[in-house]
Amino acid sequence: MSDRFNTRAALAVGVTVLCWASAFVSIRDVGRHLDPGPLTLGRAAVAAVVLLAVWAVRREGLPDRRAWPGIVTSGILWFGVYMVALNWGEQLVDAGTAALIVNIGPILIALLGGWLLKEGFPPRLFLGIAVSFAGVAVVSLSMSQHGASSVVGVLLCLVSAITYAISVVVQKPTLKHCSSLQFTAFGNAIAAVLCLPFAPLLLRQLEEAPTSATLHVLYLGLVPTALAFLTWGYALRYTTAGKLGATTYVVPAIVVGMSWLFLSEVPTWLTIAGGAIALIGVAISRSRGRAKTLPPVEATDVAAPATKR
Repeated sequence: MSDRFNTRAALAVGVTVLCWASAFVSIRDVGRHLDPGPLTLGRAAVAAVVLLAVWAVRREGLPDRRAWPGIVTSGILWFGVYMVALNWGEQLVDAGTAALIVNIGPILIALLGGWLLKEGFPPRLFLGIAVSFAGVAVVSLSMSQHGASSVVGVLLCLVSAITYAISVVVQKPTLKHCSSLQFTAFGNAIAAVLCLPFAPLLLRQLEEAPTSATLHVLYLGLVPTALAFLTWGYALRYTTAGKLGATTYVVPAIVVGMSWLFLSEVPTWLTIAGGAIALIGVAISRSRGRAKTLPPVEATDVAAPATKR
């Protein structure tokens, strides 16, 4: 595995970031009609059905037995607990606070990746993380309301950040034994099964909600989940978990632009400045240090006279 991105991996990261950013806008809208649990079930079920169909057509077979611990762990934590906690947390705290807490995740990924995956602790990565986190803090400050945040909501967002970080670190070695399609398909299937108790409520709320709510569920399952997690898994094969996690700091800046476009939420100059700082941090974390140049070899060293015998 090379630490360098190839062109396809770079495009995969771009797709992932855009899809995940759009999910925040979609969840914000559909959250008026669906509770966190039913929304998670609908999203995971749609993704699982589509991805398992693709898996069957491709005839990839079952994942290697060594992949199952990672798939089950991520199915429970990432596609299940993370989704429910985030959907619920965003109903109790403002968007700025939620974004700040969830973006602790890449920091945890870098720390866990450096420790458990032996990825090391490159200075540029942590400098980029610090700059990006400062940018996210500025965005959060500009978007936050003046009211007090719910303690429960803050804890739920913290749970999301922790489960997200653990899942990424687990996913990295798991992809050595399965494809990104297998990981995402079976992970979502596990989450959907665990969320089945929400099925009656999901059906009732969809029946009472406008058609747009159903479209949001389909979109969240197909694009930010099925597509984005596939491209994320593909990109993760070509870089470290810490560096890939750091790229998600771009998401809050994109969310601001999408909210401006689709929800008519005009950002302040402070919000725009925070987004720019976050982008700078990502650039730093993805940059590579200058290669050390060896001193030129003198001609006398190259063409040394042969030793006489």
